[in-house]
Amino acid sequence: MRSGLRIIALLGLEILIAWHGMEAQARSEVDVGGYLKYMFGYVSPVSGGGYADHLLHARLNTAWHPLDELTGTLELRFRAFEGETVERSPDFVAGIRNTSLSGNLDHAFWKGSQSLGFGEVDRLSVAWSPPGASVSLGRQRIAWGTNLVWNPIDVFNPLSVLEFDYEERPPVDGVRAQWYTGELSKVEGAVKAGRTADQRIVAAMWSSNVRGYDFRFLGGQRGGTWFAGCAWAGDILGGGFRGEMIDAEGGNISGALSGDYTFPSSLYLHTELLYNRDGVRSGAGEFRVRAVQLGLLSPARFSVYQEIAADVTPLIRGTFFVILNPYDHSSVLVPSVSWNAAENFDVLGLLILARGAGGTEYGEYGKLVFVRLRYSF
Repeated sequence: MRSGLRIIALLGLEILIAWHGMEAQARSEVDVGGYLKYMFGYVSPVSGGGYADHLLHARLNTAWHPLDELTGTLELRFRAFEGETVERSPDFVAGIRNTSLSGNLDHAFWKGSQSLGFGEVDRLSVAWSPPGASVSLGRQRIAWGTNLVWNPIDVFNPLSVLEFDYEERPPVDGVRAQWYTGELSKVEGAVKAGRTADQRIVAAMWSSNVRGYDFRFLGGQRGGTWFAGCAWAGDILGGGFRGEMIDAEGGNISGALSGDYTFPSSLYLHTELLYNRDGVRSGAGEFRVRAVQLGLLSPARFSVYQEIAADVTPLIRGTFFVILNPYDHSSVLVPSVSWNAAENFDVLGLLILARGAGGTEYGEYGKLVFVRLRYSF
């Protein structure tokens, strides 16, 4: 009950900030934005049959600038689920709740037989940015990766590319400090709080630019395990070239290579390769839970990602990507079409088509269809 009251209180605060922001926009004191989305989903399980789901997703973002060097951020997220997925999942709330956050700032407003209303504070932080430095405290996003799909060094908030409806990425509760040692170099440290010792992270990173390439070197402790990593990002002949590698205590090595290129015709090609030393060659489906515990981005020893995209018209873009496990021959194919139907309004159609035998990485995914409408403000 207390978490619900906190959500309601913060919602009221954000509405007041948003209302004040409408008047203060001209003075650049408050930034207000967000979106409203509706998504229809149809699930066709491997076991047969099929069922539909509906999702109403609203987000309100506010940023307050009382001083030039001080910014307060409050972002709220509300989702209303309706359909058989809620009915078939007795622990549906536990499945969508971010249990790694230290503060309890979410609430299930209702839970019916086929519907659920769930609200949460997705960002709540204050940032101080004096010349040459920046310190932020609270619920925030800390993203250290350079690749576009798999980020082994992003120890704070890794996210699967299949989670396409959460572009903001999960937050962490913690503190982050950055010191700019030059025009293109900086040192930063971050601490993530957690409900348990396994969820706590302490890390530091140094980044710099050498001959057009960004380099990052980091190290720290995640869940009581020491790790070290590095990454780079640059280009070769006009195409992007990136890489990341992390070595955790005990020899748990993960690495990823990424390359992409955009042709003048708008044709876009993107390839990524992921290697996990502790990944498995067979039985990846059963190893999935253990892989998450180890901090792996995939339970497989080796994964391949290939994407191709192009503009069909100036307002319509088609995209197709595939993720392949070359050991168990399972894969997931994801074609999509996005349409910028009007100013601040777009439509997305997306399919997830999984293939594989039982026990393989993608063998139990089945087939999914999504249609999403989004209005941004």
